[in-house]
Amino acid sequence: MQPGQSSRTAFRAAAHRAAHQVTEGGRVFSDPLAVRILGEAPEAVFADDLDRPATRGMRLFIAARSRFAEESLAAAVARGVRQYVVLGAGLDTFAHRNPYADEALRVFEVDHPATQGWKRTRLADAGLATPASLTFAPVDFERQALAEGLAAAGFDAGAPALFAWLGVVVYLTRAAVMQTLGFIAGLPGGAEVVFDYGEPASAYPPEQRPYQARRASRMAAIGEPWLTRFMPPELAAELRRLRFDAIEDLGPADIARRFYGVERADGPGGHVVRAWTRAVEPGILPTASHLEG
Repeated sequence: MQPGQSSRTAFRAAAHRAAHQVTEGGRVFSDPLAVRILGEAPEAVFADDLDRPATRGMRLFIAARSRFAEESLAAAVARGVRQYVVLGAGLDTFAHRNPYADEALRVFEVDHPATQGWKRTRLADAGLATPASLTFAPVDFERQALAEGLAAAGFDAGAPALFAWLGVVVYLTRAAVMQTLGFIAGLPGGAEVVFDYGEPASAYPPEQRPYQARRASRMAAIGEPWLTRFMPPELAAELRRLRFDAIEDLGPADIARRFYGVERADGPGGHVVRAWTRAVEPGILPTASHLEG
């Protein structure tokens, strides 16, 4: 993203969530506030592209990853988790739909200060007040320590938490990605993270690589280049190295089957991952024997 400006990809992701409510009736992921916070008709954002297969595919993937995160949160709350951290929140609306507010679930939205300021303007324009359960934590992922930003917002590192990190990893350096995942894995209260990632262009058949290259060029042109992508075995090894206790990685075929109700051939594409750790006693680190995934 350009210095001092909100993220254009955050707006685009929000437009996809809103378009899903209009075009598919929220079948994969229901978000009654998505169109309201966007501030304009999603049909106008996408114009003639709304029904293109590539646009529909991205729209459904964004809906699926949001649903996966919130389903993971529901299970976490049932286990007693009362902290939900949304990293790179963009125009995410969960905090304003929070069905667990009466169960004392605290929501921390972490984002770049410029994007967060833009969101707060959008919320005000949409007439959406900030709920008592929501805390904003402005952090520049590439230049500031996530631990410091969360601590300043009142996050309790000694209590369990679930982190949602959607639509962000590809735009960060690998070092920044590993630093954030390492922080989450090392939280003494135990933590869970849901995030998505894409496979490198080399994983795609030769006939699909020019399309991937064009998409990457478009992102670079708006100042938000793709920096980090993973092969699934490579990422799994990195997560184990960081001492996550277990890993669930849904590839394109898994996502289609689970969220769209269709079968498709397996192949490269977007993945959504859930990785988690157990609570760690002070001074005791988990060992490789604890790994289950």
